[in-house]
Amino acid sequence: MVTPVLDAVAVTAKDIERAMAFYTVLGFDFEGGFLSDDHVEPVRRPGEPRLMIDSAALMEKLTGEAPRAPNHSAFALLCDTPAEVDGMAKAVEEAGFSVLVQPWDAFWGQRYATVSDPDGYRVDLFAPL
Repeated sequence: MVTPVLDAVAVTAKDIERAMAFYTVLGFDFEGGFLSDDHVEPVRRPGEPRLMIDSAALMEKLTGEAPRAPNHSAFALLCDTPAEVDGMAKAVEEAGFSVLVQPWDAFWGQRYATVSDPDGYRVDLFAPL
């Protein structure tokens, strides 16, 4: 049996420009990525899955129901250092977005924080202690 490969993580956005601003704070680069009115993807670095952001209107048209953000983390970003977790959480907050869980030293040996994009999708930030 062939093992599938994780190729993409998808979220939806009521305001794609605002979503792009949030993910730019987290280090995603949209310059040179795929950009349209209903679907955007930042530049994909070698070996990483794609981040796909679809408009909420497009997803509602395709699925017949309005998208809802999950009530748990949808994906996590590995940072190089605990200080990078702290810095990214601070940058998210300073840019006017939500930090749901401030950085803390988790008992499993990681610096951990949870931020939320404008539509409520949660993104964990973590680094080994």
